[in-house]
Amino acid sequence: MKQIVAGIVAHVDAGKTTLSEGLLYSTGNLRQLGRVDNGDAFLDTDKLEKKRGITIFSHQANLKFNNLDLTLLDTPGHVDFASQTEQVLSVLDYAILVISGTDGIQGHTRTLWRLLEHYDVPTFIFVNKMDAVGADKSQVLEQLQAELSPGCIEFSDELTEDTSEEIAMQDDDVLESFLDSGELLETDVSRLIKQRKVFPCYFGSALKLTGIEEFLNGFEKWTIENKYTDDFGARVFKISHDEKGERLTWVRVTGGILHNKAVVLGEQKANQLRVYNGEKYTLSQELPAGGVCAITGLTDTKPGQGLGKAEDASAPEIQPVLNYSLDPKENDIHTCLTALRQLEDEDPQLHVSWSSHLEEISVQIMGEVQLEILQQLMLDRFSLDIAFGKGGVLYKETVTKAIEGVGHFEPLRHYAEVHLLLRPAERNSGLVFDSDCSLEVLGKNWQHQVLTNLNSKEHLGVLIGSPLTDMRITLVGGKASIVHSVGGDFKEATWRAVRQGLMMAKQNNDCRLLEPWYQFRLIVAQEQVGHAMSDIQKMSGEFNTPEDAGNGMSMLTGSAPVSEMRDYPQEVNAYTHGQGQIECFVDGYRPCHNAEEIIEKYDYDPVSDLENTPGSVFCAHGAGYPVHWDDVPQMAHYPYLNNI
Repeated sequence: MKQIVAGIVAHVDAGKTTLSEGLLYSTGNLRQLGRVDNGDAFLDTDKLEKKRGITIFSHQANLKFNNLDLTLLDTPGHVDFASQTEQVLSVLDYAILVISGTDGIQGHTRTLWRLLEHYDVPTFIFVNKMDAVGADKSQVLEQLQAELSPGCIEFSDELTEDTSEEIAMQDDDVLESFLDSGELLETDVSRLIKQRKVFPCYFGSALKLTGIEEFLNGFEKWTIENKYTDDFGARVFKISHDEKGERLTWVRVTGGILHNKAVVLGEQKANQLRVYNGEKYTLSQELPAGGVCAITGLTDTKPGQGLGKAEDASAPEIQPVLNYSLDPKENDIHTCLTALRQLEDEDPQLHVSWSSHLEEISVQIMGEVQLEILQQLMLDRFSLDIAFGKGGVLYKETVTKAIEGVGHFEPLRHYAEVHLLLRPAERNSGLVFDSDCSLEVLGKNWQHQVLTNLNSKEHLGVLIGSPLTDMRITLVGGKASIVHSVGGDFKEATWRAVRQGLMMAKQNNDCRLLEPWYQFRLIVAQEQVGHAMSDIQKMSGEFNTPEDAGNGMSMLTGSAPVSEMRDYPQEVNAYTHGQGQIECFVDGYRPCHNAEEIIEKYDYDPVSDLENTPGSVFCAHGAGYPVHWDDVPQMAHYPYLNNI
């Protein structure tokens, strides 16, 4: 049988879990249909999911249809749990994107589409709720082609000549062959889908089970099974704990065979291989390439990690934008920290931090719903009744011009000097580390030490001490001692070089504070548009020309800082008397609209931050001595670049 791993993704309430139920029921894997709102959906296995009526965690189901052996990974739809969805994308063969026939493309749909593009996941589209009043097939298809891709094409059991031509037009070579022969090869269609040039669209109602069989026929027909190597490899996509507290490492086998009791990480063995189907599982003695299972017995794994020959996944695109401090109430603060560390193990994007001198815990999240779920998880799983204080946004920092930073570390019998070029990079590109240094200047081992140490910590800016982003940091020079240099010396010199360069940039007014921004879609009555536009302007936002949304309503789209807009949905609900609608999704980081105010508020002293010092250590008369960051250029042993 053809083995495929597919993930179902969607904006919340598009009917994603209902489609999963429909697929399982139609293939004989369920005797009766469950409902998300009834709390009996097959794939919403967690008590909290049943209670809230939403998918919070990713879940696995297995089904067979004709010659198709499909592993289905259901993912959360709410934007606050997007990091859970992103974890799954790196192990998929295909994705099934569910669109609401009445709502069309919604805010989080666009985020999901960008993620699918980033992870290069071929995608089938199921337009759901076509039985609902207001669902218009041609209108939705037109929107899909305009906003997502011209390759979004309606498929049916038999492709018509017009559909075949539309498919062929997505690739010049296929089109030429089609025009010459008048035929469209099935292998070409499958290849164009795999290459993300064509996105088959199916229409139906998951609740009424219409369009399900046609979708399954198409999915079986047009998907291509992967080819695998003989060497063992697997990628971790999720960490969870079962009802007994057993730690589970969820993996997709990417090559070879995973054997029970095999040593897969360091000296850690795979004690059990659990193949889940909803909340139940079977134990397997081995799992071939392409399979998905949960492994017990591993303690040092994390989402995105490669095992065996598999490479690590790229750094997550979805980043939290809000920061909250914990109110432990009557609970011991260290007990709370231990519990949060376990939740962070499952979702590293929580970034739990502990301030020992303030005796304070803080977490990073995407939104208010996630905060509510986190609070409930602490109560349900750890019997800890806690609360959170008022949150704030997570700022980041970057540079606006290139600057060379130097770190020198030379206490007695130690030596290292590192020169780094810090340059601004594209918006929302994160941090990139590379080398442009001759091996005659610094040997391969020392260059490896520098790049490893650049990757080994979160680098902080010098304006308010927030994380750096949108920068390329390049090793351009340095110096080692044959006698005295050791790896730890280059760690010190590397970290100091980053900070010294930032201080030089700050002195030149070339540092910039960034803040997260929302993209929004706001629908209000036409007579309330002026009110809305005034609000957006007060929030330092920007908007496009209002559009007619029908029924006396207008639609306003644009963007605004998260710090200004995070409480705005409540205001919209108030002044529209519950008739207005607003969707917000994070659109990355932009220059902070009130940077001076924030910098003054934080009152951060980068020189006093001893864990991130910009100064260096030189040696004279047999003893090391500290050198202030702005004196380093005059004392550096390796020459500065002349072409910045």
